Amino acid sequence: MAVDHDLLVEQLTRLQLTCIRDQLDSLLDEAAEKQLTLREALAFLVGREVARKNERRLEMAMKIAHFPAVRELADFDFKAQPSVDKRQIRELATSRWVAHGDSVLLLGPPGVGKSHLSIALGREAIRQGYSVLFSTAQAVMASLVKAHGDGSLEDRLAFYAKPKLLVVDELGYLPFERHAAHLFFQLVSRRYERGSIMVTSNRSVGEWGEVFGDAVVATAILDRLLHHSHVLTITGESYRLREKRRAGVLNAPAAAAAPIAQVSA
Repeated sequence: MAVDHDLLVEQLTRLQLTCIRDQLDSLLDEAAEKQLTLREALAFLVGREVARKNERRLEMAMKIAHFPAVRELADFDFKAQPSVDKRQIRELATSRWVAHGDSVLLLGPPGVGKSHLSIALGREAIRQGYSVLFSTAQAVMASLVKAHGDGSLEDRLAFYAKPKLLVVDELGYLPFERHAAHLFFQLVSRRYERGSIMVTSNRSVGEWGEVFGDAVVATAILDRLLHHSHVLTITGESYRLREKRRAGVLNAPAAAAAPIAQVSA
């Protein structure tokens, strides 16, 4: 029975089997070389199609997440940051906390790897099939304030409430006006026990009253974030400052020079 190649390509297109369509000849040649049975050949073709679709899903999800850079847990220097529990990070990488709607707070001074971990854990969540959105705290606040001003706050809150995981980076680097703090409280309340939030901050939770300009609002926000949460406090020196010292641009503090050199070794 002769097969109409053009018709076959058209049918594969209609079925959205684009991987099989685009690699049809090479895939069939590979199946023939392996002397696969019809059942084995079908499983082989379907497997390639599923793999391609999964790759494209991941690519699209990573793009939608708006990560500012590519960061992976494999690249995180745990030896340079001994305060980070590697086992705890591995557990978080399973994304079970995302499935449960828990929160994660990554606290510590600038440059210790909070953003690296938040991006890497966000990417792991995508690999586990969860939708993720990454944004800085300033961008979230500015967006909510603008939406409140033009009457689209409900739509904006729905936008930030939609992903299974919302990553809010750099909370506390700049203080917020009280009005913005109330809007952020609405966002946290909207996601409470429905979707996960991961927050990185250079300020301890005890200082969040200053960050939000309202101790009552800060307490209400923390009450929801800490109810089902994992809090990681990272100590140590900034990666960037450490590199500057290694390059001789900065002098290492006398008290910290020896321990840092030991960790680096």
